[in-house]
Amino acid sequence: MKNETNKKIIISILIIFFIFLLDRITKILILNIVEETGEVDIYINSFFNLYLVWNKGIGFGLLSFDQEHIYNSITILIILINFIIIYLIYLEKGIKTYFLLAILGGSLGNLFDRIYYNAVPDFMDLNYKGFHWFIFNVADIFITLGIICLILAEIINYKKKINEKKY
Repeated sequence: MKNETNKKIIISILIIFFIFLLDRITKILILNIVEETGEVDIYINSFFNLYLVWNKGIGFGLLSFDQEHIYNSITILIILINFIIIYLIYLEKGIKTYFLLAILGGSLGNLFDRIYYNAVPDFMDLNYKGFHWFIFNVADIFITLGIICLILAEIINYKKKINEKKY
């Protein structure tokens, strides 16, 4: 039992570290481009561009505020949510553990930026015929995919329980 727990902890740390590192590397590359050229506005194709914006809100620029006390309050709330996610990872035994790890890894990547830069560098711009989605980063991808997968897992689990009650 103890070996399984230790194995789960090591695997969890490696997954979180991988996501955090991937996020950091991409952000450092973008910030290096800014240092060299003064901006990031790179056309990749008609659907995807790199364009740097500094996000002071939460995911996809939501809840952006200039007031420092609101920014700090949101940062504290994010830290508290991360502790809740760590607790849920500890409790979870199934595949949902990996979804929570993806969320936590992404969240820690963005939290690092919130603390270090006082904003999160977002730089991936998806667009279609002039309609631009929110600009985001690698951490946001992992957070979003983790949340979507958790929701789908809960729906599947709920449907499975309903079907079990029928029989």
